[in-house]
Formats: sequence, structure tokens, C-alpha cells
Amino acid sequence: MKAFRLDELEAERAANDGAYLQFLRERNMSVGLYALDAGDSDPQQPHRQDEVYMVVSGRASITVGMETTEVARGSVVYVPAGVPHKFHHISEDLRVLVVFSPPER
Repeated sequence: MKAFRLDELEAERAANDGAYLQFLRERNMSVGLYALDAGDSDPQQPHRQDEVYMVVSGRASITVGMETTEVARGSVVYVPAGVPHKFHHISEDLRVLVVFSPPER
């Protein structure tokens, strides 16, 4: 078993001065913590992997392809591989668990 605490992951991510911290990598998936502060721009480009986002805190909108929805704590969004997507209108610091399958390179 592998177990993680979000507060410890957030501290590690912040200490490394990055928006993304991959904390689990297995044969068929990887998991990370993605952080965007209120007012930030999301620099993401489409990925080669399917993704699932689970918002653990914050508020924003996300556009996936041509669809847009608001997200907040508890929101879960699936993004198919290769589809353009971005968080925007980030009104509260956003912290999101990201699951990639297969694992992100």
C-alpha cells in the first residue's frame, strides 16, 4: 500500500517551486498534484494520456474541447487524450489531483 497526505504533498510541491508534483507512478497510471493560484493562467497543452481531474480546493472554470464548466472542491472532470483543455477564471487558489493513464512521461 502507498498512502499520501495532501498537506504534505502540497508542501513538497511548493518547496520545489513547481505547479505540478507527480507523487505516484505505476505501470498503468500516474498521479500528481496540480496547483494554480487565483488569477494564474494555465499553460497546459494536450496530453497523450487520458486524464481525470479531481478538485480538492479552489474555484475555476475548465474548458475541454468546446465545452466549459465551473469546478470547485469535489468536482471530477475527465479529459480524453489529445483534447485541448485549460483551467481559467481561477477565482480561488486551485489544487487538483490528476490521474494520467497510461502514466505521464
